[in-house]
Amino acid sequence: NIEGKINKIYRLPLGVISSISPFNFPMNLSMRTIAPAIALGNSVVHKPDIQTALSGGTIIAKAFEHAGLPAGVLNVMLTDLKEIGDGMLTNPIPKLISFTGSTAVGRHIGEIAGRNFKRMALELGGNNPFAVLSDADVDRAVDAAIFGKFIHQGQICMIINRIIVHQDVYDEFVEKFTARVKQLPYGDQTDPKTVVGPLINEHQIEKALEIIEQAKADGIELAVEGKRAGNVLTPHVFVGADNNSKIAQTELFAPIATIIKASSDQEAIDMANDTEYGLSSAVFTSDLEKGEKFALQIDSGMTHVNDQSVNDSPNIAFGGNKASGVGRFGNPWVVEEFTVTKWISIQKQYRKYPF
Repeated sequence: NIEGKINKIYRLPLGVISSISPFNFPMNLSMRTIAPAIALGNSVVHKPDIQTALSGGTIIAKAFEHAGLPAGVLNVMLTDLKEIGDGMLTNPIPKLISFTGSTAVGRHIGEIAGRNFKRMALELGGNNPFAVLSDADVDRAVDAAIFGKFIHQGQICMIINRIIVHQDVYDEFVEKFTARVKQLPYGDQTDPKTVVGPLINEHQIEKALEIIEQAKADGIELAVEGKRAGNVLTPHVFVGADNNSKIAQTELFAPIATIIKASSDQEAIDMANDTEYGLSSAVFTSDLEKGEKFALQIDSGMTHVNDQSVNDSPNIAFGGNKASGVGRFGNPWVVEEFTVTKWISIQKQYRKYPF
């Protein structure tokens, strides 16, 4: 220590943050960047998905304007990506790019940000495993899997993508899971009883149907075959899939379930890790100590023991590993992302130097 020196650490605003949000949960996934960024002293340039521009942008801007936020602190642009191009990424003024969306776009953002020494907060795609171990309560595991696979028609980055089941409980799980799937009500999303509603657009429907047809062509057994009804795709369930199959290694943003058999609990965890993604995950077991041990072995930003993979909270570290993202949202972790650390030392008495 240097005599007479006081050290202080400050966290200062970055300045301007570029924010880009997706169509699913547009208000929540916009506000989780906008609110903390402004609270920490930054201004924001925000672009919501044009398909959900009102709830992801216009309403938020109007609310902040009504609250008295000074003009220019929050700037919302309603534009198509083809029109704006990489403008929000290459502009030298923003110091951080906050993006929620696909891994492919995230890689593109990463390349630009790296060249320009910009920070990133990226929450990208997922291939989230739901591992049912040999001692799991099958009924409760089925309850969790039904919710974690089909909530919001599967259009969630944290949705269960692969259901990996120990061979000892595999048959029971498949029987009970498929029986429940066949009973799920679908159709008009304004009906509170509806579980499976429409996908966002025609492109997403066509993409899901291509995945289904490819899995059929690959010889994967279809235990529940759904149908298309307008923009509603009713649930499909594939069983006995190989963890390395295309359907198992593809992010399924649709009500399509893939069930995989594991010969041991450790193999279930190994298969859970056998993906380029690492966003969310889940482990079902009657032994909570074992569950936590296995949870730590899964290379993902978030793992839930005896729950499904779709969980969020404002006071936890939300984010992914590997190709699922960079950085963490949630308080206090977002403070690290949206500020810069500054060291100031104050020499209160004369310092003697050696020369």
